[in-house]
Amino acid sequence: MNYPIFSPVGDSAISATFGDMIQPSINRQIRQVLHQLEEKNDAAIIEVVPTYCSLLVQYDSLVYTYKEMCELITEHIPHNAKDNNVDTVKVIELPTVYGGEYGPDIDFVASHAGLTVEEVIKKHSGIDYLAYMLGFIPGFAYLGGMDPALTTSRLSTPRTLIPAGSVGIAGSQTGTYPSDSPGGWQIIGRTPLVLYDGNRDNPALLSAGDYIRYTAISESDYKYIEQHREDYKVNSFVCKEDELHVYGES
Repeated sequence: MNYPIFSPVGDSAISATFGDMIQPSINRQIRQVLHQLEEKNDAAIIEVVPTYCSLLVQYDSLVYTYKEMCELITEHIPHNAKDNNVDTVKVIELPTVYGGEYGPDIDFVASHAGLTVEEVIKKHSGIDYLAYMLGFIPGFAYLGGMDPALTTSRLSTPRTLIPAGSVGIAGSQTGTYPSDSPGGWQIIGRTPLVLYDGNRDNPALLSAGDYIRYTAISESDYKYIEQHREDYKVNSFVCKEDELHVYGES
């Protein structure tokens, strides 16, 4: 099948599908097209939203026709390996306290995986996770790349309230709740960082294309950061893709 596959979404938006699998290379291509469209600073391109395998572009239909948008997106697709290569990526560290009242399900995850709690923490915090897209609730990043040994089913009965910052596992995914929310993920820890704040210039701490690194901290460190959030500087850095800690690579 030849990609991308275009389809109209109403009369002023278009969906471009770049593949049928969740892969970093496909998502990278999507993000590169997104960045190039955003750099045009074209008022007729109203919004560009990336997903796992597709890109949604909302546009002014009085300026662009559907066919013209298909052509515009196609023009910005990298067509060789060099063009599709990203030299550097942003890594954001999320300090996380594991277990106890902050991670009530970590014992179940460990038992289900045939691991100790310490091994679960080591495996979970030893990987850099790609944020493929944001969704579900504001600021929630869908992450990929978890060690399959940690795969655990959702709770049979969802909780009515999961505290903001809770780190969970559901199936082969891991993620962090940016705000208080009902949910059915297995909660293994919590970060004291605020992932979403509508009063910030950039409300969401995480963006599609970022890599997330969970770093294990003590309960005392958690409480200190929680009490000094306004002064706490989130640790982030830029590195080459081949310097990432990705599952399956040493």
